Amino acid sequence: MKRRAPGCLLALGAVIAALALLPAVYLGVRAAEADAGAWALLLRDRTWGLLGRTLGLAVAVTGCAAALSLPLAWLTTRTDLPGRRVWAVLLCVPLAVPTFVSGYVLLAAFGTGGALEEPLRRWGLPVPPVYGFPGALLALTVSTYPYFLLALRAGLQAQDPAWLEGARSLGLTPARAFWRVTVPLLRPAFASGALLVGLYVLSDFGAVALLQYDAFSRAIYDQYEGAFDRTYAALLGLGLVAVTLGVLVLEVRLRGRAGYFRSAKGAARAVASVRLGRWRVPALLLCGAVVALGVGLPVGVLLYWGVRGLAGAEGPVLGPALNSVLASALGAAAAVVAALPLAFLAVRYPGRLTVVLERAAYGGYALPPIVLALSLVFLGVQALPFLYGTLVMLVLAYLVRFLPQAVGVVRSTLLQLDPHLTEAAASLGHGPFGVFSRVTMPLLRPGLLAGAALVFLTAMKELPATLLLAPIGFDTLATRVWSATAEGRFAEAALPALVLLAVSALGLGLVVSREDGSAPG
Repeated sequence: MKRRAPGCLLALGAVIAALALLPAVYLGVRAAEADAGAWALLLRDRTWGLLGRTLGLAVAVTGCAAALSLPLAWLTTRTDLPGRRVWAVLLCVPLAVPTFVSGYVLLAAFGTGGALEEPLRRWGLPVPPVYGFPGALLALTVSTYPYFLLALRAGLQAQDPAWLEGARSLGLTPARAFWRVTVPLLRPAFASGALLVGLYVLSDFGAVALLQYDAFSRAIYDQYEGAFDRTYAALLGLGLVAVTLGVLVLEVRLRGRAGYFRSAKGAARAVASVRLGRWRVPALLLCGAVVALGVGLPVGVLLYWGVRGLAGAEGPVLGPALNSVLASALGAAAAVVAALPLAFLAVRYPGRLTVVLERAAYGGYALPPIVLALSLVFLGVQALPFLYGTLVMLVLAYLVRFLPQAVGVVRSTLLQLDPHLTEAAASLGHGPFGVFSRVTMPLLRPGLLAGAALVFLTAMKELPATLLLAPIGFDTLATRVWSATAEGRFAEAALPALVLLAVSALGLGLVVSREDGSAPG
């Protein structure tokens, strides 16, 4: 029989769900208070220009990431490429590089005063353009193509080999079979990768701000920083939310309803590896070039400027590192604690109300980070002035933003726990608190630690919320990299960026370790 959830647990879950939805609701209320003049500003030509540039960048990055990832996914899953499993890991390493660090690397390498600008000019070679659209396109493509790569690799590994064998038996050449059978069957993977990359580009702030590309997120930040009346910033935020929702609807329409499952007979077999032959060297050169651009260039540039920063003793990094650890640890702890009642309601007391409460936790995650930060700024200034400008507000932003990560991990762990264990403990005379502390919590500890680690690593890289909500003088690694790079102090930004890169690489280990890296053949 389905049990009724305790009233106190429902009340606690409702409070947490309301907290997660508060930024979106408050942003809507703020926009509803706007007068006709503010709405006229929103509908002017500049806003439509922002929309066109933002969507143009998202489409361009998605297309480039797809075009780059398809051959890489095929080479690392379907061919006899030497060291293909090593290449699969190396090609995913750019996931560990925050986009604002990618922007910093391009500026520090090819921008004015960059490490490679003068040598390239001296040798008569062209200096790659890094400001505006070209730089944003390159930085975001390098940072996001691994999302596409992981989706396409998973799609290729899951395909039924009988489809390809049937196409070959009908006389199709390997190339025609690839384009007429393999690629169409990757439609769900393409949709998934395009959604991830598109939403990432729409919400990105660090790369477009550093590389001076006029997108929605940068315009929202500039409007907030430079205007006395920030209602227009709130309306721009709602516009970005509308674009995000439009992308989600479009992805559902493009995904389709066709089935792509493997047959029972084909599920036990793998596709035979394609022998590259004379194409082996070009394939290795392609993989090597992508790894050099996505991994070698960032590490090399950071080390170059890091050594110069040490030599000049520019900007201590210990203080920002400790601040990052403190804020991220508090955010991780808050997210895990808040995730517990929502996960318990969803798993132990399933029902319409509990499902609604759990889904409400994703409200903050659906907002682009700059919009979430802006809504919390409005909320703090007008409703919670005693919290505005304190560390509590920053931790609240981390909680709302990353609560779904903690809920997902805790919920999956709780689903694996046998409820009869707690019932047996209760039958032995333990009260609810005793059962929770002596039985449930020890069994949940691995999931809680995993969820906390995931939130901690993600919060370390968060930039917009930290810029807008951190207390005055509370520098973190992310804000130090951004502020130093924006002022052209590349040496000062290098050491914080290196520390961030090392910490982010730990998060990459979580992604790669969960991906089925075994290739067929």
